[in-house]
Amino acid sequence: MKNHSILGVPIDATSYARATDQILAWTRAGGGHCVYAANVHVLIEAQDHADFMELLRRADLVTPDGMPLVWMLRLKGVRSQPRVYGPDLMLRLLAAAAQAGIPVGFYGGAPEILEALVARMQARFPGLNVPYAYSPPFRPLAAQEDAEIIEAIRAAGVRILFVGLGCPKQERWVDAHRENVAAVMVAVGAAFDFLAGNKHQAPAWMQRAGLEWLFRLFQEPGRLWKRYVSTNPRFILLALLELLRKEP
Repeated sequence: MKNHSILGVPIDATSYARATDQILAWTRAGGGHCVYAANVHVLIEAQDHADFMELLRRADLVTPDGMPLVWMLRLKGVRSQPRVYGPDLMLRLLAAAAQAGIPVGFYGGAPEILEALVARMQARFPGLNVPYAYSPPFRPLAAQEDAEIIEAIRAAGVRILFVGLGCPKQERWVDAHRENVAAVMVAVGAAFDFLAGNKHQAPAWMQRAGLEWLFRLFQEPGRLWKRYVSTNPRFILLALLELLRKEP
């Protein structure tokens, strides 16, 4: 998989099949690996925080989660680039894990969301082994608490850990634990809420048109309007400037 820089962030020109195969290969190889699903919010966060930019550059895999990134890759020469959307990638990985007997874990979400998520995924994928699921408190963890969480993940034998804490918290958590969690950690944003049935996903036509942000804005205007007002225009301007410079 070749990656291409978009606003300084390496985005992998991959597909669901290639990303799934790569992640399964990493589970067999062992060690910690970081996988992120990047959208406009992620890239703008990287423009504002140099340490977050470096974190993304250390990743093992960054998929084009948002349609604007897919369009950028196509304009940069990857003509058939598909979207590799976090929730759909998670479903494909769960299906593969159930078939191969790979233990998976979930970290993040409210307790009731996590309970519903695990129940739904085990019903959807018979045989899915979920030895670990934890909803962390909505506050910074003490060093002892963090150490206990890491030990629990190790003891459970998790080989794919899905992390749903929201950007940028989830990416920072994954990066901070890549040396002491021997699993492929996949940051999946709102996937926990979507797949647990807590929130609705945008219709397919809105996703294809790059209008998912508008659907989500109507769902949660109080929480999301500031994000979209600040990130979307900036991304458009920076992306146009990058294309005019003909950066690879």
